[in-house]
Amino acid sequence: MSTVEPTPILGVLLALVSAAALSVGNLLQARGVHTMETTSPPGGGSKAVRLLRNRSWLLGAVLLGVAILFQLGSLAFAPLMVVQPIGVTALVFTVAFTSIAAHTRPSRAMVVAIAICVLGIALFVGVAARVTVQHAIGTTQLVALLVTLAAVLVVVLVLWSTARVRPMPSIAWVLLGGICSAFVATLGKTVILRVQALLHSHEVVFDLTTLLTLGCLVGVALAGGMSVYLVQRAHAVNRPEVVVAGLTVVDPAVAVVLAILILGEASSAPGWAFVAFLVAGGAAVAGVFMLSRAEGAAAPVESA
Repeated sequence: MSTVEPTPILGVLLALVSAAALSVGNLLQARGVHTMETTSPPGGGSKAVRLLRNRSWLLGAVLLGVAILFQLGSLAFAPLMVVQPIGVTALVFTVAFTSIAAHTRPSRAMVVAIAICVLGIALFVGVAARVTVQHAIGTTQLVALLVTLAAVLVVVLVLWSTARVRPMPSIAWVLLGGICSAFVATLGKTVILRVQALLHSHEVVFDLTTLLTLGCLVGVALAGGMSVYLVQRAHAVNRPEVVVAGLTVVDPAVAVVLAILILGEASSAPGWAFVAFLVAGGAAVAGVFMLSRAEGAAAPVESA
């Protein structure tokens, strides 16, 4: 199986820009959803219409679109396992932007959590950049991704239907949104690799693989739309920090699993690399949860 040479540094830089845009976009959308839930403007209207009239929510939506574009751009230059974990820095950006807006300094606990998170990400990305390999995507990988996505969407729809009768835990909306978001990145990566392969071969053949690639584009739209809806539900019942924390843990974790099991990006990695991935990933996840708890504990003090 042939490989595609990546350019990790540029991919990492684009991923950092994407994380910053994701952070600000989520903060603005959380403000818009909160405003919609707590106020009843003259004329009423459905929730969707009221959101579309909210400037904060609209600006947040634009920034989330920008974040997706930069994320896909980063995937064009580096393996999924290198750039996707960088999304965890969105929570770091969230804490920084929130502190600047509130004219407060992060607590010591927040600083320690951020340090652990950043070190974990740096170790994971550093190891991944050295040992991961981008393989050309074939029919087997495309079918596996599409079948997995179909199963996930069925589960999400069943849970959504159940929630109309029996409410789900608020964190469940965050987790489901993160899972769907991971498929947007993974399917987007497969399409990018397929396009790169076609450009390299200078030949476009409409065969089963091409048809499945078009199916992946449809999958990106379905997973993306579902992720947007689930994130809005998550913002309605969770603090923005919790939403960002959950998304930045679940999205990279699911994407990395898909990259290993289906895309084969770690097929040439030695045993020590997997140990490093576990240690680094565990540290980053621990830092995210520490940061979420520290921010939650600080919230009552800041609002006093």
